[in-house]
Amino acid sequence: MIILDRLSKRHGEKTVVAGLSSQIRPGKVTGFLGPNGAGKSTTMRMIVGLDAPTEGRALINDKPYRAFRHPLREVGALVDAGSGHPGSSAYRHLLGLARSNGIPASRVEEVLETAGLASVSGKRIGSFSLGMGQRLGIAAALLGDPGVLLFDEPVNGLDPDGVRWVRELMRSLAAEGRTVLVSSHLMSEMQETADHLVVIGRGRLIADAPIGEVIAGSSRNAVLVRTPRPETLERRLRAAGMSVTPESGALLVTGGTPEEIGDAAFGCGVPVHELSPRMASLEQAYMELTAESVEYGSTAPTAANHRKA
Repeated sequence: MIILDRLSKRHGEKTVVAGLSSQIRPGKVTGFLGPNGAGKSTTMRMIVGLDAPTEGRALINDKPYRAFRHPLREVGALVDAGSGHPGSSAYRHLLGLARSNGIPASRVEEVLETAGLASVSGKRIGSFSLGMGQRLGIAAALLGDPGVLLFDEPVNGLDPDGVRWVRELMRSLAAEGRTVLVSSHLMSEMQETADHLVVIGRGRLIADAPIGEVIAGSSRNAVLVRTPRPETLERRLRAAGMSVTPESGALLVTGGTPEEIGDAAFGCGVPVHELSPRMASLEQAYMELTAESVEYGSTAPTAANHRKA
């Protein structure tokens, strides 16, 4: 388990992480989400001892990272995929890590095979593509067969097959009872992978809940209703405080549950031919949660932006 206890980090007058508290539990994939500049990478670096907190603490199985004699056997982390020396081969890079942590050399070949790099194990890291570098970083995280794993943007540079491999790997690691913390900006992938979400913005905790609960809290959740008397039902639903939008011969209703809508239809004698919940996507729920926390926003392009000089 990873425990964040009032974790804070400041650089001069800028607060990067502010009093962050959470428990990342084993047996599930925890997605770590937030806009650019939210403090995700800094938090992960503090967990594995690369940055020192200004206040608070980060514990792994009740110990700080620096307390482990052989840390790779306790914690595996991908926080910098480009950390290997460019002149070293993938095999030599992992072998050096293994020897420094009392890990048998046979494990190097195992993780290279797992990461799909066995055929290029003798190539220099400097010749690797971004995706191959990501795979090597994941192999390094798996090297000590640790019970706690952290992955910062693990699918960067990977093709669709690689993205699927990472998704299946994360879920299999969690199914083995390991603690898995994954940050990503790909909401569609997180929706397929994560069981639980920790969402931060401007260094502060916004949400810490199961993914289904986060999505269920979105105002974009709706119910699709089909009835031969839509005008009558629409008036009844609006009178009950619900929002109604006509959509392709049906009504899209927000602000009410299927049960409440069904009761309203019954109350005004309107038959209902369909009553289907339309859940928001994780991306929609995430955008709502973080709307006030985006530090680096952008605007839609205008004709002036594309005007030729």
